[in-house]
Amino acid sequence: MSGLTNSKATIVTPLHSTRAAEAPSAAPQTSDAMIEVRHIDKTFPAKNRKTAPVKILDDVSLSIADQEFVSILGTSGCGKSTLLRIVAGLVAHDGGEVRVAGQRVSRPVPEIGVVFQTSNMLPWLTVRQNLLLGTSLRKIPKEKSEPRVAALLEMLGLAQFADHHPHELSGGMRQRASIGQILALEPKVLLMDEPFGALDALTRDNLNVELLRIWQEHRQTVLLVTHSIEEAVFLSDRVIVMSARPGKVEQEVVIDLPRPRSPQTIKQHPRYAGYIAQLSQLMGVY
Repeated sequence: MSGLTNSKATIVTPLHSTRAAEAPSAAPQTSDAMIEVRHIDKTFPAKNRKTAPVKILDDVSLSIADQEFVSILGTSGCGKSTLLRIVAGLVAHDGGEVRVAGQRVSRPVPEIGVVFQTSNMLPWLTVRQNLLLGTSLRKIPKEKSEPRVAALLEMLGLAQFADHHPHELSGGMRQRASIGQILALEPKVLLMDEPFGALDALTRDNLNVELLRIWQEHRQTVLLVTHSIEEAVFLSDRVIVMSARPGKVEQEVVIDLPRPRSPQTIKQHPRYAGYIAQLSQLMGVY
């Protein structure tokens, strides 16, 4: 697990012990990080003469190790989604730099896949065709892409719906297919912006289990933006807590729970409730 380099951050280790600027002894060095964010600032310009520019991010630095699963929590408007888009190369930043796999990121690159809250499947294509679309655009040979997509459809529980169109699927199935679209491209890094936020609680819980199973099998580096403390604890190796706007990395909590995880075991674990309470306090829930 990787430590933060932002001097304003505090690392919170299990449980309730706070140590400033001290990472766990097992943390990899910065040079081993898959994602490196260094001193990122972002200000959106004024919309008109009557409004002022809005600073969204202020000197944000963080480091995420290869194959690590990290979640970002923060209040609405703190800039966590903007930060994710900056890491993806979709939004320009004003200062600092982002590196993925050692390479500076300033635009979308094949190593990064992004899953948003809403499905981006084309309605006139079937599920299988949607999953194959990106591989076709990347000019991945059919003899490689078609078996890969077939395996993904099986893994995602969508094989029986491969020839259905998006409107014939439930919301949860569409989100699984959206994840499949990205996994078909075999990115090194998976960025997820509230991918299950629009779903009902039961479907969201079920998809959290599916996401964890997918991650445990494929082991991409994952950065997840979420409003759900329970989701962050269940899925993550670390949870990064951002301040209110302008967003800064205020604290991180290392989630010391065993893997592989299942709801039956983890939610009964004696430390699980402690992490929920700890993050709730940090977020000002109570």
